[in-house]
Amino acid sequence: MLYPLPAVLVSVADKAGNTNIFTVAWAGTICTNPPMVSISVRPSRYSHHMIMETEEFVINLTTRKLAFATDYCGVKSGRDENKWEALKLTQIPSQEVSAPGIAQSPVNIECKVERVEHLGSHDMFIARVVAVHVEDAYMDEKGGFRLAEAKPIVYSHGEYFDLGESLGNFGYSIRKR
Repeated sequence: MLYPLPAVLVSVADKAGNTNIFTVAWAGTICTNPPMVSISVRPSRYSHHMIMETEEFVINLTTRKLAFATDYCGVKSGRDENKWEALKLTQIPSQEVSAPGIAQSPVNIECKVERVEHLGSHDMFIARVVAVHVEDAYMDEKGGFRLAEAKPIVYSHGEYFDLGESLGNFGYSIRKR
């Protein structure tokens, strides 16, 4: 009952160059140094074999503008259609991995799989972050990410919600630069 969950679009490619996008709500940061993330994916998902084959993926953060695409990519399969074309999303080349990023996403996180944990219904891909691309419009003058302006969305029990209203800091969480 952890909630809300980040709803991210994960883009993948296989060795033949075929690409796909799918939605993952079980994603998160798991280490700062080195930067590591995890995503959990059912082996029956079309994109699962692509990650197993290339050991790479891109996490694309979602926004209010991407809410429909996020839901669509969570229920439609790349086996049946090209979701890039159906949603008019633009592939952008990645710097370190073969999977493309999504141009409409404010943040693209390129990942290389370090380990796969077979947990039961899902496999957890534990990955090293090898590159991060952030749209300049969402960066402040000190190099911080302006979360509220990106209008991120989260997922909880079948619904998407806005996230990003700042409640401020309370002294302990102030970042020193």
